Amino acid sequence: MDVVTGKQETRVVTICGYLALLVLGAVEGVIGSFQYSHTAGSVPLASILFCLAILVTCLLGGRGMGSVTGALMPAFGWIITSFVLSMPVGNGSVVITATAPGEWYLYGGTVSVVLGVGISFGRWIKVQAR
Repeated sequence: MDVVTGKQETRVVTICGYLALLVLGAVEGVIGSFQYSHTAGSVPLASILFCLAILVTCLLGGRGMGSVTGALMPAFGWIITSFVLSMPVGNGSVVITATAPGEWYLYGGTVSVVLGVGISFGRWIKVQAR
């Protein structure tokens, strides 16, 4: 009976870990969507830093969970949040504008999550091949 309970507890902890990564990605998306426009001269510094943050989150999530899903969950959270906030509302206003920092944030973030998931997938394949 204890073995079954142990497996169930492990499963619950794993699911909670994946949900925490999803929420972390969504939180990064919300913060980034409202703070991406800070620049250092003409360099969209905040956008680049938020892209690096989601890349690191995806890489660490995949490594920490030992699966590609660990990298996918923050990626999904970030993509859903950022792209929903970039859509215009009824009165035409948007949170993420079509400026250089906005494009760096959306496109760079998308490239970052793809890289994070891809690198995690490559690591996972290496582990499986052993």
